[in-house]
Amino acid sequence: GLTSSRGIMALSKPVVACLALNAALLLSLVATRVVPRANLQAGLATRSNLGRLSTTQARNVQANAAYGYGGGSKNCLILQNKGGGHGEIGFHLAHQLADKGHKVTIIGDPKTKQDQLPFSKYGFLADKGVKIAFADPCDPSTYANLGAFDAVFDNISKSKDSCKTAADAAKSWGVSNYVYVSSAGMYKPGNTFPMTENLPVKDSAGQKEVEDYLNQIGLPWSSFRPQYIYGPLTNKRDYLDYFFDRITRGRPIPVAGTGQQLVTLTHAGDVASMMASVLEAGDKAHRQVFNCATDQLITVDTLIDLCANIAGVPAPPIVHYNPKKVTLDKKAFPFRDSHFFVAPEKAKTVLGWKCAYDLENELRGYFQGYIGGRKHERQINFEIDDMVLRQVPMMA
Repeated sequence: GLTSSRGIMALSKPVVACLALNAALLLSLVATRVVPRANLQAGLATRSNLGRLSTTQARNVQANAAYGYGGGSKNCLILQNKGGGHGEIGFHLAHQLADKGHKVTIIGDPKTKQDQLPFSKYGFLADKGVKIAFADPCDPSTYANLGAFDAVFDNISKSKDSCKTAADAAKSWGVSNYVYVSSAGMYKPGNTFPMTENLPVKDSAGQKEVEDYLNQIGLPWSSFRPQYIYGPLTNKRDYLDYFFDRITRGRPIPVAGTGQQLVTLTHAGDVASMMASVLEAGDKAHRQVFNCATDQLITVDTLIDLCANIAGVPAPPIVHYNPKKVTLDKKAFPFRDSHFFVAPEKAKTVLGWKCAYDLENELRGYFQGYIGGRKHERQINFEIDDMVLRQVPMMA
């Protein structure tokens, strides 16, 4: 039921009894129900399939080949957030759609810092025929002279007010798909893992407002809830740089919780391919929510060991702490102190989606970018770390 490569796990049948959890974690899981994932490919199998691919472009071709989008070329509009994580999703999405012969237009937030990653690489998309403009997506005049689109990929909206103009325009165009990038962070805290699409969400979630409005006006919408996104072009690097910043400086790594909490880290290219797969799914994708994540699981402590191995240094000291018993000025640890992961099984079943990016392989390229950007030499304030270390004695 449990397979692993360097501790990166894929679950293929009921695994509650198979999880190798330490005593501290077992105590924390007394009230936790872990729901098994079904029919997941092992991380080793995924890695072997992609072993010959060495560039992002090659991997995108591999991801696209899994779907065989047909039905002729479609005119696609991507509404692009100014954030670095979302920006890389848009980059991969436009790249994959253009590679399959679709016409692609990106309307980016006018506040986007175009000289920073990933937007500084958008010229590559223009060379592939992608039209790129920066304008207010909430202003009706933005869409006045664009003509009609067949599909809209909304990678910007955070509330009903921010989506209404684009959604109403899409309704008038008679789009075949309105694809929305939501968030797995909207689920209410609970003890069921992996989190599935039918779990309750926070009443305050603006993303739920968007989903409700799209449904209200009768659009053929699909909503994707991604979680912990990374990639070589993102400028939101907290999830992985937190570890590399300390590993490359020989510092201990403070970890909230036992370090055995399971997480998923999903490449932006996999998020993009899952979203793009709706173009061939037809009615099956309409008015549906899909969790958007890799099928590989990893514990925080194993992730640290993997990062250290990739950096070519010994495993660093790890200092586990209970965030409820430590006084800090602000939160620094980028993950939660308990399990937090979703299941992509619905997307696999309904959309025929497959995960194409292997975490270990991609971390090697990510670290090369970290060193190439001289991030190991920048000045970093470790004041929060030192506050933890003063309150939590290190084990000898």
